[in-house]
Amino acid sequence: MSSIFLCLPESITPEQFLSEYWQKKPLLIKRGLPQLADMFEPEDILGLAIEEDASARLLTQAATKQNGQPQWQLKKSPLTEIDFDNLPEQWTVLVQNLEQWSPELGQLWQAFDFIPQWQRDDIMVSYAPKGGSVGKHYDDYDVFLAQGYGQRRWQLGKFCDKDTEFVADEPIRLFDDMGEIVFDEILEAGDVLYVPPKLSHFGVAQDDCLTFSFGCRRPNLMQIIDSMADIATNDSDLFVPMLLPQAMQSSGELQANSIEAIKSQLLQLLQSERGDHIIRQAVSEVVSKRQYDALMPEETLDTDELMQALTEGAILQADYSNRLIYSQTNDGMTLYANGQRVDGLDDATMSVLIRLANGEHLTHSDVTGIDPDDLSEWLENGWVWVDFAE
Repeated sequence: MSSIFLCLPESITPEQFLSEYWQKKPLLIKRGLPQLADMFEPEDILGLAIEEDASARLLTQAATKQNGQPQWQLKKSPLTEIDFDNLPEQWTVLVQNLEQWSPELGQLWQAFDFIPQWQRDDIMVSYAPKGGSVGKHYDDYDVFLAQGYGQRRWQLGKFCDKDTEFVADEPIRLFDDMGEIVFDEILEAGDVLYVPPKLSHFGVAQDDCLTFSFGCRRPNLMQIIDSMADIATNDSDLFVPMLLPQAMQSSGELQANSIEAIKSQLLQLLQSERGDHIIRQAVSEVVSKRQYDALMPEETLDTDELMQALTEGAILQADYSNRLIYSQTNDGMTLYANGQRVDGLDDATMSVLIRLANGEHLTHSDVTGIDPDDLSEWLENGWVWVDFAE
């Protein structure tokens, strides 16, 4: 694949985007992803939606409520060809985790290298015929809406919050009032619209169209707390009962000062070196976990075939359907892959994996110091992808 430029207007630097737009206000990026234009056609996505291992949803506006508003209906995977027979005029099919099905598409994440890899979620595609939509809604995460085929009209309105009222008895979160419309434009193939979290938006297909959503999100506190608890279970010292000051009190009462003492010891743990280790590992495991189960490749290269391909000019790249991240510790770099810490790596191997995690394209000369069987294992694990020379 040719060099991929950052998905930003020429007049805006990554630093400006992060300080002025990120999670604050929307941005239209004309021709932000020209590589995406016509990379797929509607038939490709419709065929993918009925694959056995696909994560897909079919959303239709089939009936009408008593108040005259459309009634939405939702069907989740597995979908079949029968589900697409006799559809109403307005419908949409959504397919998640497109990186898993197309490494070439996954490489377009490089256009968003100003966003850390660990904050990337997945690429979702939405196909709709003319008039199709998923209604007025908002997301809790950042999203870059990239038009890949046809045209879609986007309207943006107010920022929403926990008090936003949704339409009752619908299978998805929809609302009627978007407030003042602050953006109303039609995106063409290659155009990208950045939408920050909780900003209401409404997209309507102007013709047969494919919209690709590059979603970015951070972990929630419950995920981190759960992960910390799992990691802490391996620390036997934490199972020793606390020593707490005792004062006279009613036998049935749990006093506030006892709770405060327990809280104080908990905070001391979190702020200690041991706490730093637990938190770092918990966060690293959470953000490196895959959201979707890995697909088993129908066929892959054996070690000899892989080395032959690299010798003939093939490129080794990170497979963006997987999660490969690293973090700095007092003992050096630690690598995590798909929610697991990877131990026992020598310096040369760690260096190459860090380069791959950072999105570098490696040639045969870059990996001469790596055991070919290790490279083959990375390919089998889905950590890397081979881009064959044209």
